[in-house]
Amino acid sequence: MTTRQPPDWLDPLLGRLGTARAEDFTRLTTPESGGRESAVLVLLGEAPAVGPDVLVLQRAATLRNHAGQPAFPGGAADPEDADASATALREANEEVGLDPTSVTVLAELPKLWIPVSDFVVTPVLAWWHAPHPVHPREPAEVAHVARLPVAELVDPDNRMRVRHPSGWIGPAFSVRGMLVWGFTAGVLHTLLEMGGWARPWPRSRVVELPPTGATPAPSAGTDEVDETPVR
Repeated sequence: MTTRQPPDWLDPLLGRLGTARAEDFTRLTTPESGGRESAVLVLLGEAPAVGPDVLVLQRAATLRNHAGQPAFPGGAADPEDADASATALREANEEVGLDPTSVTVLAELPKLWIPVSDFVVTPVLAWWHAPHPVHPREPAEVAHVARLPVAELVDPDNRMRVRHPSGWIGPAFSVRGMLVWGFTAGVLHTLLEMGGWARPWPRSRVVELPPTGATPAPSAGTDEVDETPVR
């Protein structure tokens, strides 16, 4: 992994992360011990004529769990992984062919607990200093990979809240054919606020999620459901 200086537009976010707590992302308290360790990669890049963006994948529609749901690359830690960053980079390589040497890890965010599965997820923030083509390496698991522009994520026309049949409600984004919700949308929501990029959006706009094949809330690239409430 090569280290490169991130661009100036990331400075406000990186400065804010120095004091970030799990409470900034969720109302649940992360246990001091226990839980299955996992990590997701929140990979920020920049494309010409588009600006800053974030890498998101979409699960295959045929999966038993989380079919068709957008998520950050990631998954459960292996014993060989040195830390959460190693887990996130390994999973991103396995899922979409991401070259770890093209990435500069910037910060490991606070651990977030998923009580239903007892997963403890570490979002790993990284700068994609040398972007390259990525694609689903296992089409049976990953259907699509996209770089979602920050400008489109913060567009009020693309923002809403979703209500799950279980009663769970959380922020969501409708961008480039993807409805991003659950854990992934919650992390994005908080990071956009911390980076100073968020714009006022209609929180009264609530969309119902279809009950077919639904679970209480999607995971962040893990194998279980996620009921992490987000503000």
